[in-house]
Amino acid sequence: MTGAVRGRGSAADHDARERGSVVAELAIALPAVLLTLLLGVGALHTAATQVALQDAAADAARLLGRGEGADRAAGVVRASVDGARMSASDADDLVCVTASARVGVGRLISIPLRMRSCALRGGL
Repeated sequence: MTGAVRGRGSAADHDARERGSVVAELAIALPAVLLTLLLGVGALHTAATQVALQDAAADAARLLGRGEGADRAAGVVRASVDGARMSASDADDLVCVTASARVGVGRLISIPLRMRSCALRGGL
């Protein structure tokens, strides 16, 4: 009878140790999983901002190519991406716009983005 009680006690001790190891593994893995998720969301946000910045640069270049003012073109860039800046240059029959912005991924990572687009001067 004593052997049967001892066997059950050992099984209970084994179960308690397993539960403790599962908690320890979860405590170690959870921060890594959360960090991976946050970096993934940050990467998606950065990609979406890059696409919006490219579209804004193309829109601004077309506006300048049609003879609109630089203030209006810069307003399109700022409205598309918060904190974005615009610079324009002429190259023969083309008007080129460079739109740039910084995207923060969390508080520690800041990624500079720069998109350039050109339009034909006098185009519609």
